Amino acid sequence: MDWLLNNAIVQDIITLARPSLFNLYFALASIPIGFPFAMLLALGKNSSNRLISWLSNAYIYAFRGSPLFIQFFMFYSLALSMNLTVWKPLGIDEIVLHPLFLGPLVLVLNTSAYTAEIFYGALKTVPKGELEAARAMGMSKWQEFWSVKWPNTIRLAWPAYTNEVVFLFHATVLVYFTLPVIDEQKDIMNKAGELFEKDFNVFLHFSVAALYFVALSMLIFFVFGLVQKYLTRHLRTEDTPKFRFRPKYLR
Repeated sequence: MDWLLNNAIVQDIITLARPSLFNLYFALASIPIGFPFAMLLALGKNSSNRLISWLSNAYIYAFRGSPLFIQFFMFYSLALSMNLTVWKPLGIDEIVLHPLFLGPLVLVLNTSAYTAEIFYGALKTVPKGELEAARAMGMSKWQEFWSVKWPNTIRLAWPAYTNEVVFLFHATVLVYFTLPVIDEQKDIMNKAGELFEKDFNVFLHFSVAALYFVALSMLIFFVFGLVQKYLTRHLRTEDTPKFRFRPKYLR
């Protein structure tokens, strides 16, 4: 038992356990807001109103076309220019904007753009036969959306959205690369870098950090796989696509 506790790998696993909670926090805090916002953007892009469609498209292109790393820098610089900071490098303390708030905010704005494009693609592929059947039954546009379009859109978009959530989780490492670290609020990469500076064993510390991301990503795939199974429960078994671990390595 003593040998196990003194093992360098085990020590790293224990040390990085608490920092991993910050990465989970950034992801979990972003999903509940980013999901409905993305749906609104997708509906806006699909809108017959040219202004709404143009504004939604402009937002999506702006955040998909610029690196997330730069977006963090831009929003942090904006926070400083508006005297919104908790790091107080200039002695400013009128208004406080904590990285635990600014981090999820930028992640929400970014992931909503990518997710909106996923939802828009799914929205355009909803079977026309089902839409025609809904109209034949005399459904209003509102009923048609909630009874036919919405369920089909979510079901069709879910596999791609699962990959987006994993990408979002991986992107949480950028939060403290661009925002100030407050007290002991360090994520996995920050803590791994701190351990590296002590003994320069880059392979050990960052390998354990990578294992954390792999393990937590597998958990995300598992949970979202259960949701996928629930969403396709009405389909015949032979027609239901199995949820397989096939992550995309390029966004």
